[in-house]
Amino acid sequence: MRLILSLMAGTEWIPGVAGPGVTICNAHGAHSISTAEWTLSAILATLKYFPLYLDVQHSGVWKRRFEASAHYARITGDARPLYPPVMLEELTGKTMLLVGYGAIGKEIERMIAPFHVELARVARTARTRPQVHAVSELDSLLPLSDVVILILPLTAESHGLIGRHQLSLMRQGTLLVNAARGPIVDTDALVDALNSGHIRAALDVTDPEPLPEGHPLWSCPNLLLTPHVAGSSPQFAPRSLRVAADELRRYTNGEPLHNVVQAAL
Repeated sequence: MRLILSLMAGTEWIPGVAGPGVTICNAHGAHSISTAEWTLSAILATLKYFPLYLDVQHSGVWKRRFEASAHYARITGDARPLYPPVMLEELTGKTMLLVGYGAIGKEIERMIAPFHVELARVARTARTRPQVHAVSELDSLLPLSDVVILILPLTAESHGLIGRHQLSLMRQGTLLVNAARGPIVDTDALVDALNSGHIRAALDVTDPEPLPEGHPLWSCPNLLLTPHVAGSSPQFAPRSLRVAADELRRYTNGEPLHNVVQAAL
């Protein structure tokens, strides 16, 4: 075996199976649109209280819509009597922190642009044009953010990146969105933060995964949870195969590969 062309963006499990003598490429860019759309949808669904209103729909009780005001007060800590009563929130004008700035992160930024959010970016190394902060600055940026999006690969450095301390730094009512990998977040700490009402979250990935029946995450408040489906649109396979086919053509022609995540030793 000399070359592995993964149809996935995440390849963290492959090196341990293949060993160091194999070149590994991922499907960089193949998941960008579908995962970015899931991220935007999850943010909007949470801010528009769609889970609550779906429950209201199932109950068939119109007056329950006023539960939205109590939900807003609990999650934001803003208990002032407001008129008209708050029934949802707006994304426009919020402060957003994008942790990970690869192909999917850039696609998320493109889709978020019409909402005129104040966006900060974090990646492994700092750079300019656009400004990207280093991971070492993460703790100083978390308290400034209304929405925190995780879209970075799982590595030894990113494992447990969002732990109990980082969750405590988030402001009251922050929305944490994880479309990356479950182990980037400390699950026990996340469960505690959700149950306390300190933050809310939208997750497409969990740790453990698959999430077993009876796990505390299933019943956490202020949580929108999907079972790792963000990249699984009908266009996923054709895009991934086109990426792999191009890499194979380049390999057979002796050209440099585009998406190497491990070069053979």
